[in-house]
Amino acid sequence: MNTHNILIVEDEVEIADAIEIYLKSQGYQTFKAYNGAEGLDMAKQHSIHLAIVDIMMPVMDGIAMTMKLRETYDFPIIMLSAKSEDIDKITGLNIGADDYVTKPFVPMELLARVRSQLRRYTHFASMNKQTEADHILTIGGLELNKDTKEVHLDDRLIRLTPLEFKILQLFMEHPGRVYSSDEIYEIVWKEQAVNTETVMVHIRNLREKIEVNPKKPRYIKVVWGVGYKIERQER
Repeated sequence: MNTHNILIVEDEVEIADAIEIYLKSQGYQTFKAYNGAEGLDMAKQHSIHLAIVDIMMPVMDGIAMTMKLRETYDFPIIMLSAKSEDIDKITGLNIGADDYVTKPFVPMELLARVRSQLRRYTHFASMNKQTEADHILTIGGLELNKDTKEVHLDDRLIRLTPLEFKILQLFMEHPGRVYSSDEIYEIVWKEQAVNTETVMVHIRNLREKIEVNPKKPRYIKVVWGVGYKIERQER
């Protein structure tokens, strides 16, 4: 059963009703509007996954509506038109539409276009989430963004030096693993460890910035005689 919400914006009631029947037969949830202004209101009121928008409509046409939608939303838009001139197609695609169907259309063709656009959109959204997951590390109330080099603690920006950031990133990428001072130095400084007192200084400074009580740290823990680690925890 489909769980996608599809917005139909078409001023010809018979066509709007027919499209609704086709979509509902495939399990889609549908919402109808009869001009661009109504369509924009529907998009604000509901979680829409795809819109089918006629070009020629009263009050606000499909071109104007698509331009307004693209200011806020990125879901796929399939445009409908009774005309087959290339200029309409070019205009629609240039202002943000994803596909174009000329009326009269074969129902199965429209359904195939809907499925194709939803498949691409869902895959793209999934890839975006995966990309975000790849560059953001979260431990409890700590969030480290590897791309922006920012660290937030309970949604408050924490300013770290580049070396402090690298040490924290090392711990957060491997929660629970204990690193000796020598290991930290060689991984972060990329040099053979000789004097690791500097590691202790940087970790002390890091604790001052991310711990409410550095003497009773919540995040960076000492494993006596072995090294340091950060434990995975709930926010």
